[in-house]
Amino acid sequence: MLLESKSMRTTVLDRTDVLDKVKALSLLPDGMHVTTAMVAAYFEVADTVINNLLSRHRQELESNGLRVLRGADLREFQKLNVSSCSGDGYPQRRSSLAVWSRRAVLNVAMLLRDSEVARQVRVYLLDMEYLARTHPVENPATPRPDSTLDDRIDQRIAHVLGKTVVPMFNALIETSSEHRRELVALRAGVQRIERRLHQHHARLQRLEGVRDDRPAIGVMAAMDAMNGRTFEQHIAKLLRRDGCTNVVVQGGHKDRGVDIIGLTADGRRLVAQCKRFAPYLSITSAEMQKFVGAAKVLARADVALFVATCPFTAEALHIAAEAGITAVHRGMVEEWSAGEPLEILE
Repeated sequence: MLLESKSMRTTVLDRTDVLDKVKALSLLPDGMHVTTAMVAAYFEVADTVINNLLSRHRQELESNGLRVLRGADLREFQKLNVSSCSGDGYPQRRSSLAVWSRRAVLNVAMLLRDSEVARQVRVYLLDMEYLARTHPVENPATPRPDSTLDDRIDQRIAHVLGKTVVPMFNALIETSSEHRRELVALRAGVQRIERRLHQHHARLQRLEGVRDDRPAIGVMAAMDAMNGRTFEQHIAKLLRRDGCTNVVVQGGHKDRGVDIIGLTADGRRLVAQCKRFAPYLSITSAEMQKFVGAAKVLARADVALFVATCPFTAEALHIAAEAGITAVHRGMVEEWSAGEPLEILE
């Protein structure tokens, strides 16, 4: 949604603190700006990617703090930030220099498709948007008793398409021979639109429906705000929700590499390791090897979960597959927290 909708981007551009929640953003000595090279380093892309983005969306970016300095403005800026400009590939003698505010950098995160860091920033923003939409405000307006999700315009359009337009095409197709092929194609297009409207409505119901198992401030934003111990308790709660018994959070320095122990619903011995890491980090092969020893040798587990709020390296995933460890990465944790059970526990 943020990638496609400029109006939605505008509503969240003040939330620049999200940048530092995903990854530390280094600033120039003036404490307010970064260079193009620094923006590229933050999003882990090439400088040319940011320059191309600037060319395509210059007006929007300039409205949010991007400046291209020349002449006296450039010389004055370089006096204040000369070491950083030189160190980031911007020699002192140049005709122009693009400098970005934090707001402009956040704008980049909502435009840049091929960057995992940008994707994580958008996840945070959407979680915060979820909070804004679902938490009550002071003096909320009282909804009409008959106001339901079915009153949405997309549902009304889908109803008209399904009950009126499609039957009309059916009748025309039955009676027409000359334009039958064109009418069949038109009917198929209308039916696709109807399906998409129903899918859109179902998605909104999932987002806006009251769910006891969804953290109040958004799935990933809530977990990223937890400390390690709270995250372990959260995973234990999910295990109990999915039928596991005798679930105990061990934690601490004497856990011997296993944070949680218990039994699955069908009686298998379960262990779990929990890592509440920043989303731009990764679980390495060394960490996975350590858990394999703890889970399979020391604990003799039937089911072993390595749960993390970050990705796993390819080598770590390879080791997990060979050793029979279930690697639960960031996306799986989000789905699990939102109510989707882990297949290994079923």
